[in-house]
Amino acid sequence: MQRERITEQIFVFRSGQYAQVTAGLILTSAGAVLIDTLLYPEETVRIRRYVESGLRSSVRYVINTHYHADHSTGACFFPEARVISHRLCAQILATRGRESLKRLKATSPEFEPVEVVIPDITFEDRMSFELGEFRFTLRASPGHSPDSIICLVQDEDILFAADTVMPIPYFADGSFEDLERSLGLLLDQEYENIVQGHGDIILRGEAPAKIASDLEYLRCLSEAVGNALAEGHQNIEDSIPLEACGKSQVLLNGAVQQLHQHNIRALVKAGQHESSSPLEQDAAYDYEGNPQWRQKNLI
Repeated sequence: MQRERITEQIFVFRSGQYAQVTAGLILTSAGAVLIDTLLYPEETVRIRRYVESGLRSSVRYVINTHYHADHSTGACFFPEARVISHRLCAQILATRGRESLKRLKATSPEFEPVEVVIPDITFEDRMSFELGEFRFTLRASPGHSPDSIICLVQDEDILFAADTVMPIPYFADGSFEDLERSLGLLLDQEYENIVQGHGDIILRGEAPAKIASDLEYLRCLSEAVGNALAEGHQNIEDSIPLEACGKSQVLLNGAVQQLHQHNIRALVKAGQHESSSPLEQDAAYDYEGNPQWRQKNLI
């Protein structure tokens, strides 16, 4: 696990075990706010140890940016903290989340200490709160998943965008249209940093070009899939290279190629009128948010 200090009081932790997933920590005079946790218990426990022993503080709030296990599993290691999420996140964790964790424990003993924590503070569209000298604004940002949110640390103009902003946009468990809309809302904003849900931090001067390239990826992919369907192509997943949509295969150690294929599959199903709402799907996309999530290079 890597730890990066981006201001005197704001840290980003990046997993060394799973898809470079990130968690953020804001240290205030009244305690700490943790934005997401990491998938594997040992990494989240190391974060807690660093907060308590290294920073001499404690986590007062855990923010779940969405229900996927790589962002929410570790909330149980902060039993004294209140947990904040979108209303849908709490709903999904209380149902599919618990069932998925049972299956996970049956095959992966390292997750035995994990328990699903249902957020006790939820919101629908937007909420703000203060802790110490910081003010936090949370906003619904659906697309990657139906319950996705983003968190702005207003005093520092640092946006924790979670999986709304990733090395490539990923909507297989959400909605293409919602993600396009959510990214569009970020396009003309100025942030000191954007912390992606996976991968590197986006610096101030890089943010507009990054968001624009994500929107172009979505436009290009939608057009390519639409053309392929209209022409009756087979094996569409293999016929639209990632580079043709403006993204590099090397991102996330190459895992983006599989994410790209999942995106294509989702658009093909939607084009064939076979898709359903994420909340109505069965185990194909569950607590983990990915049909093959346990392969460490997938989200």
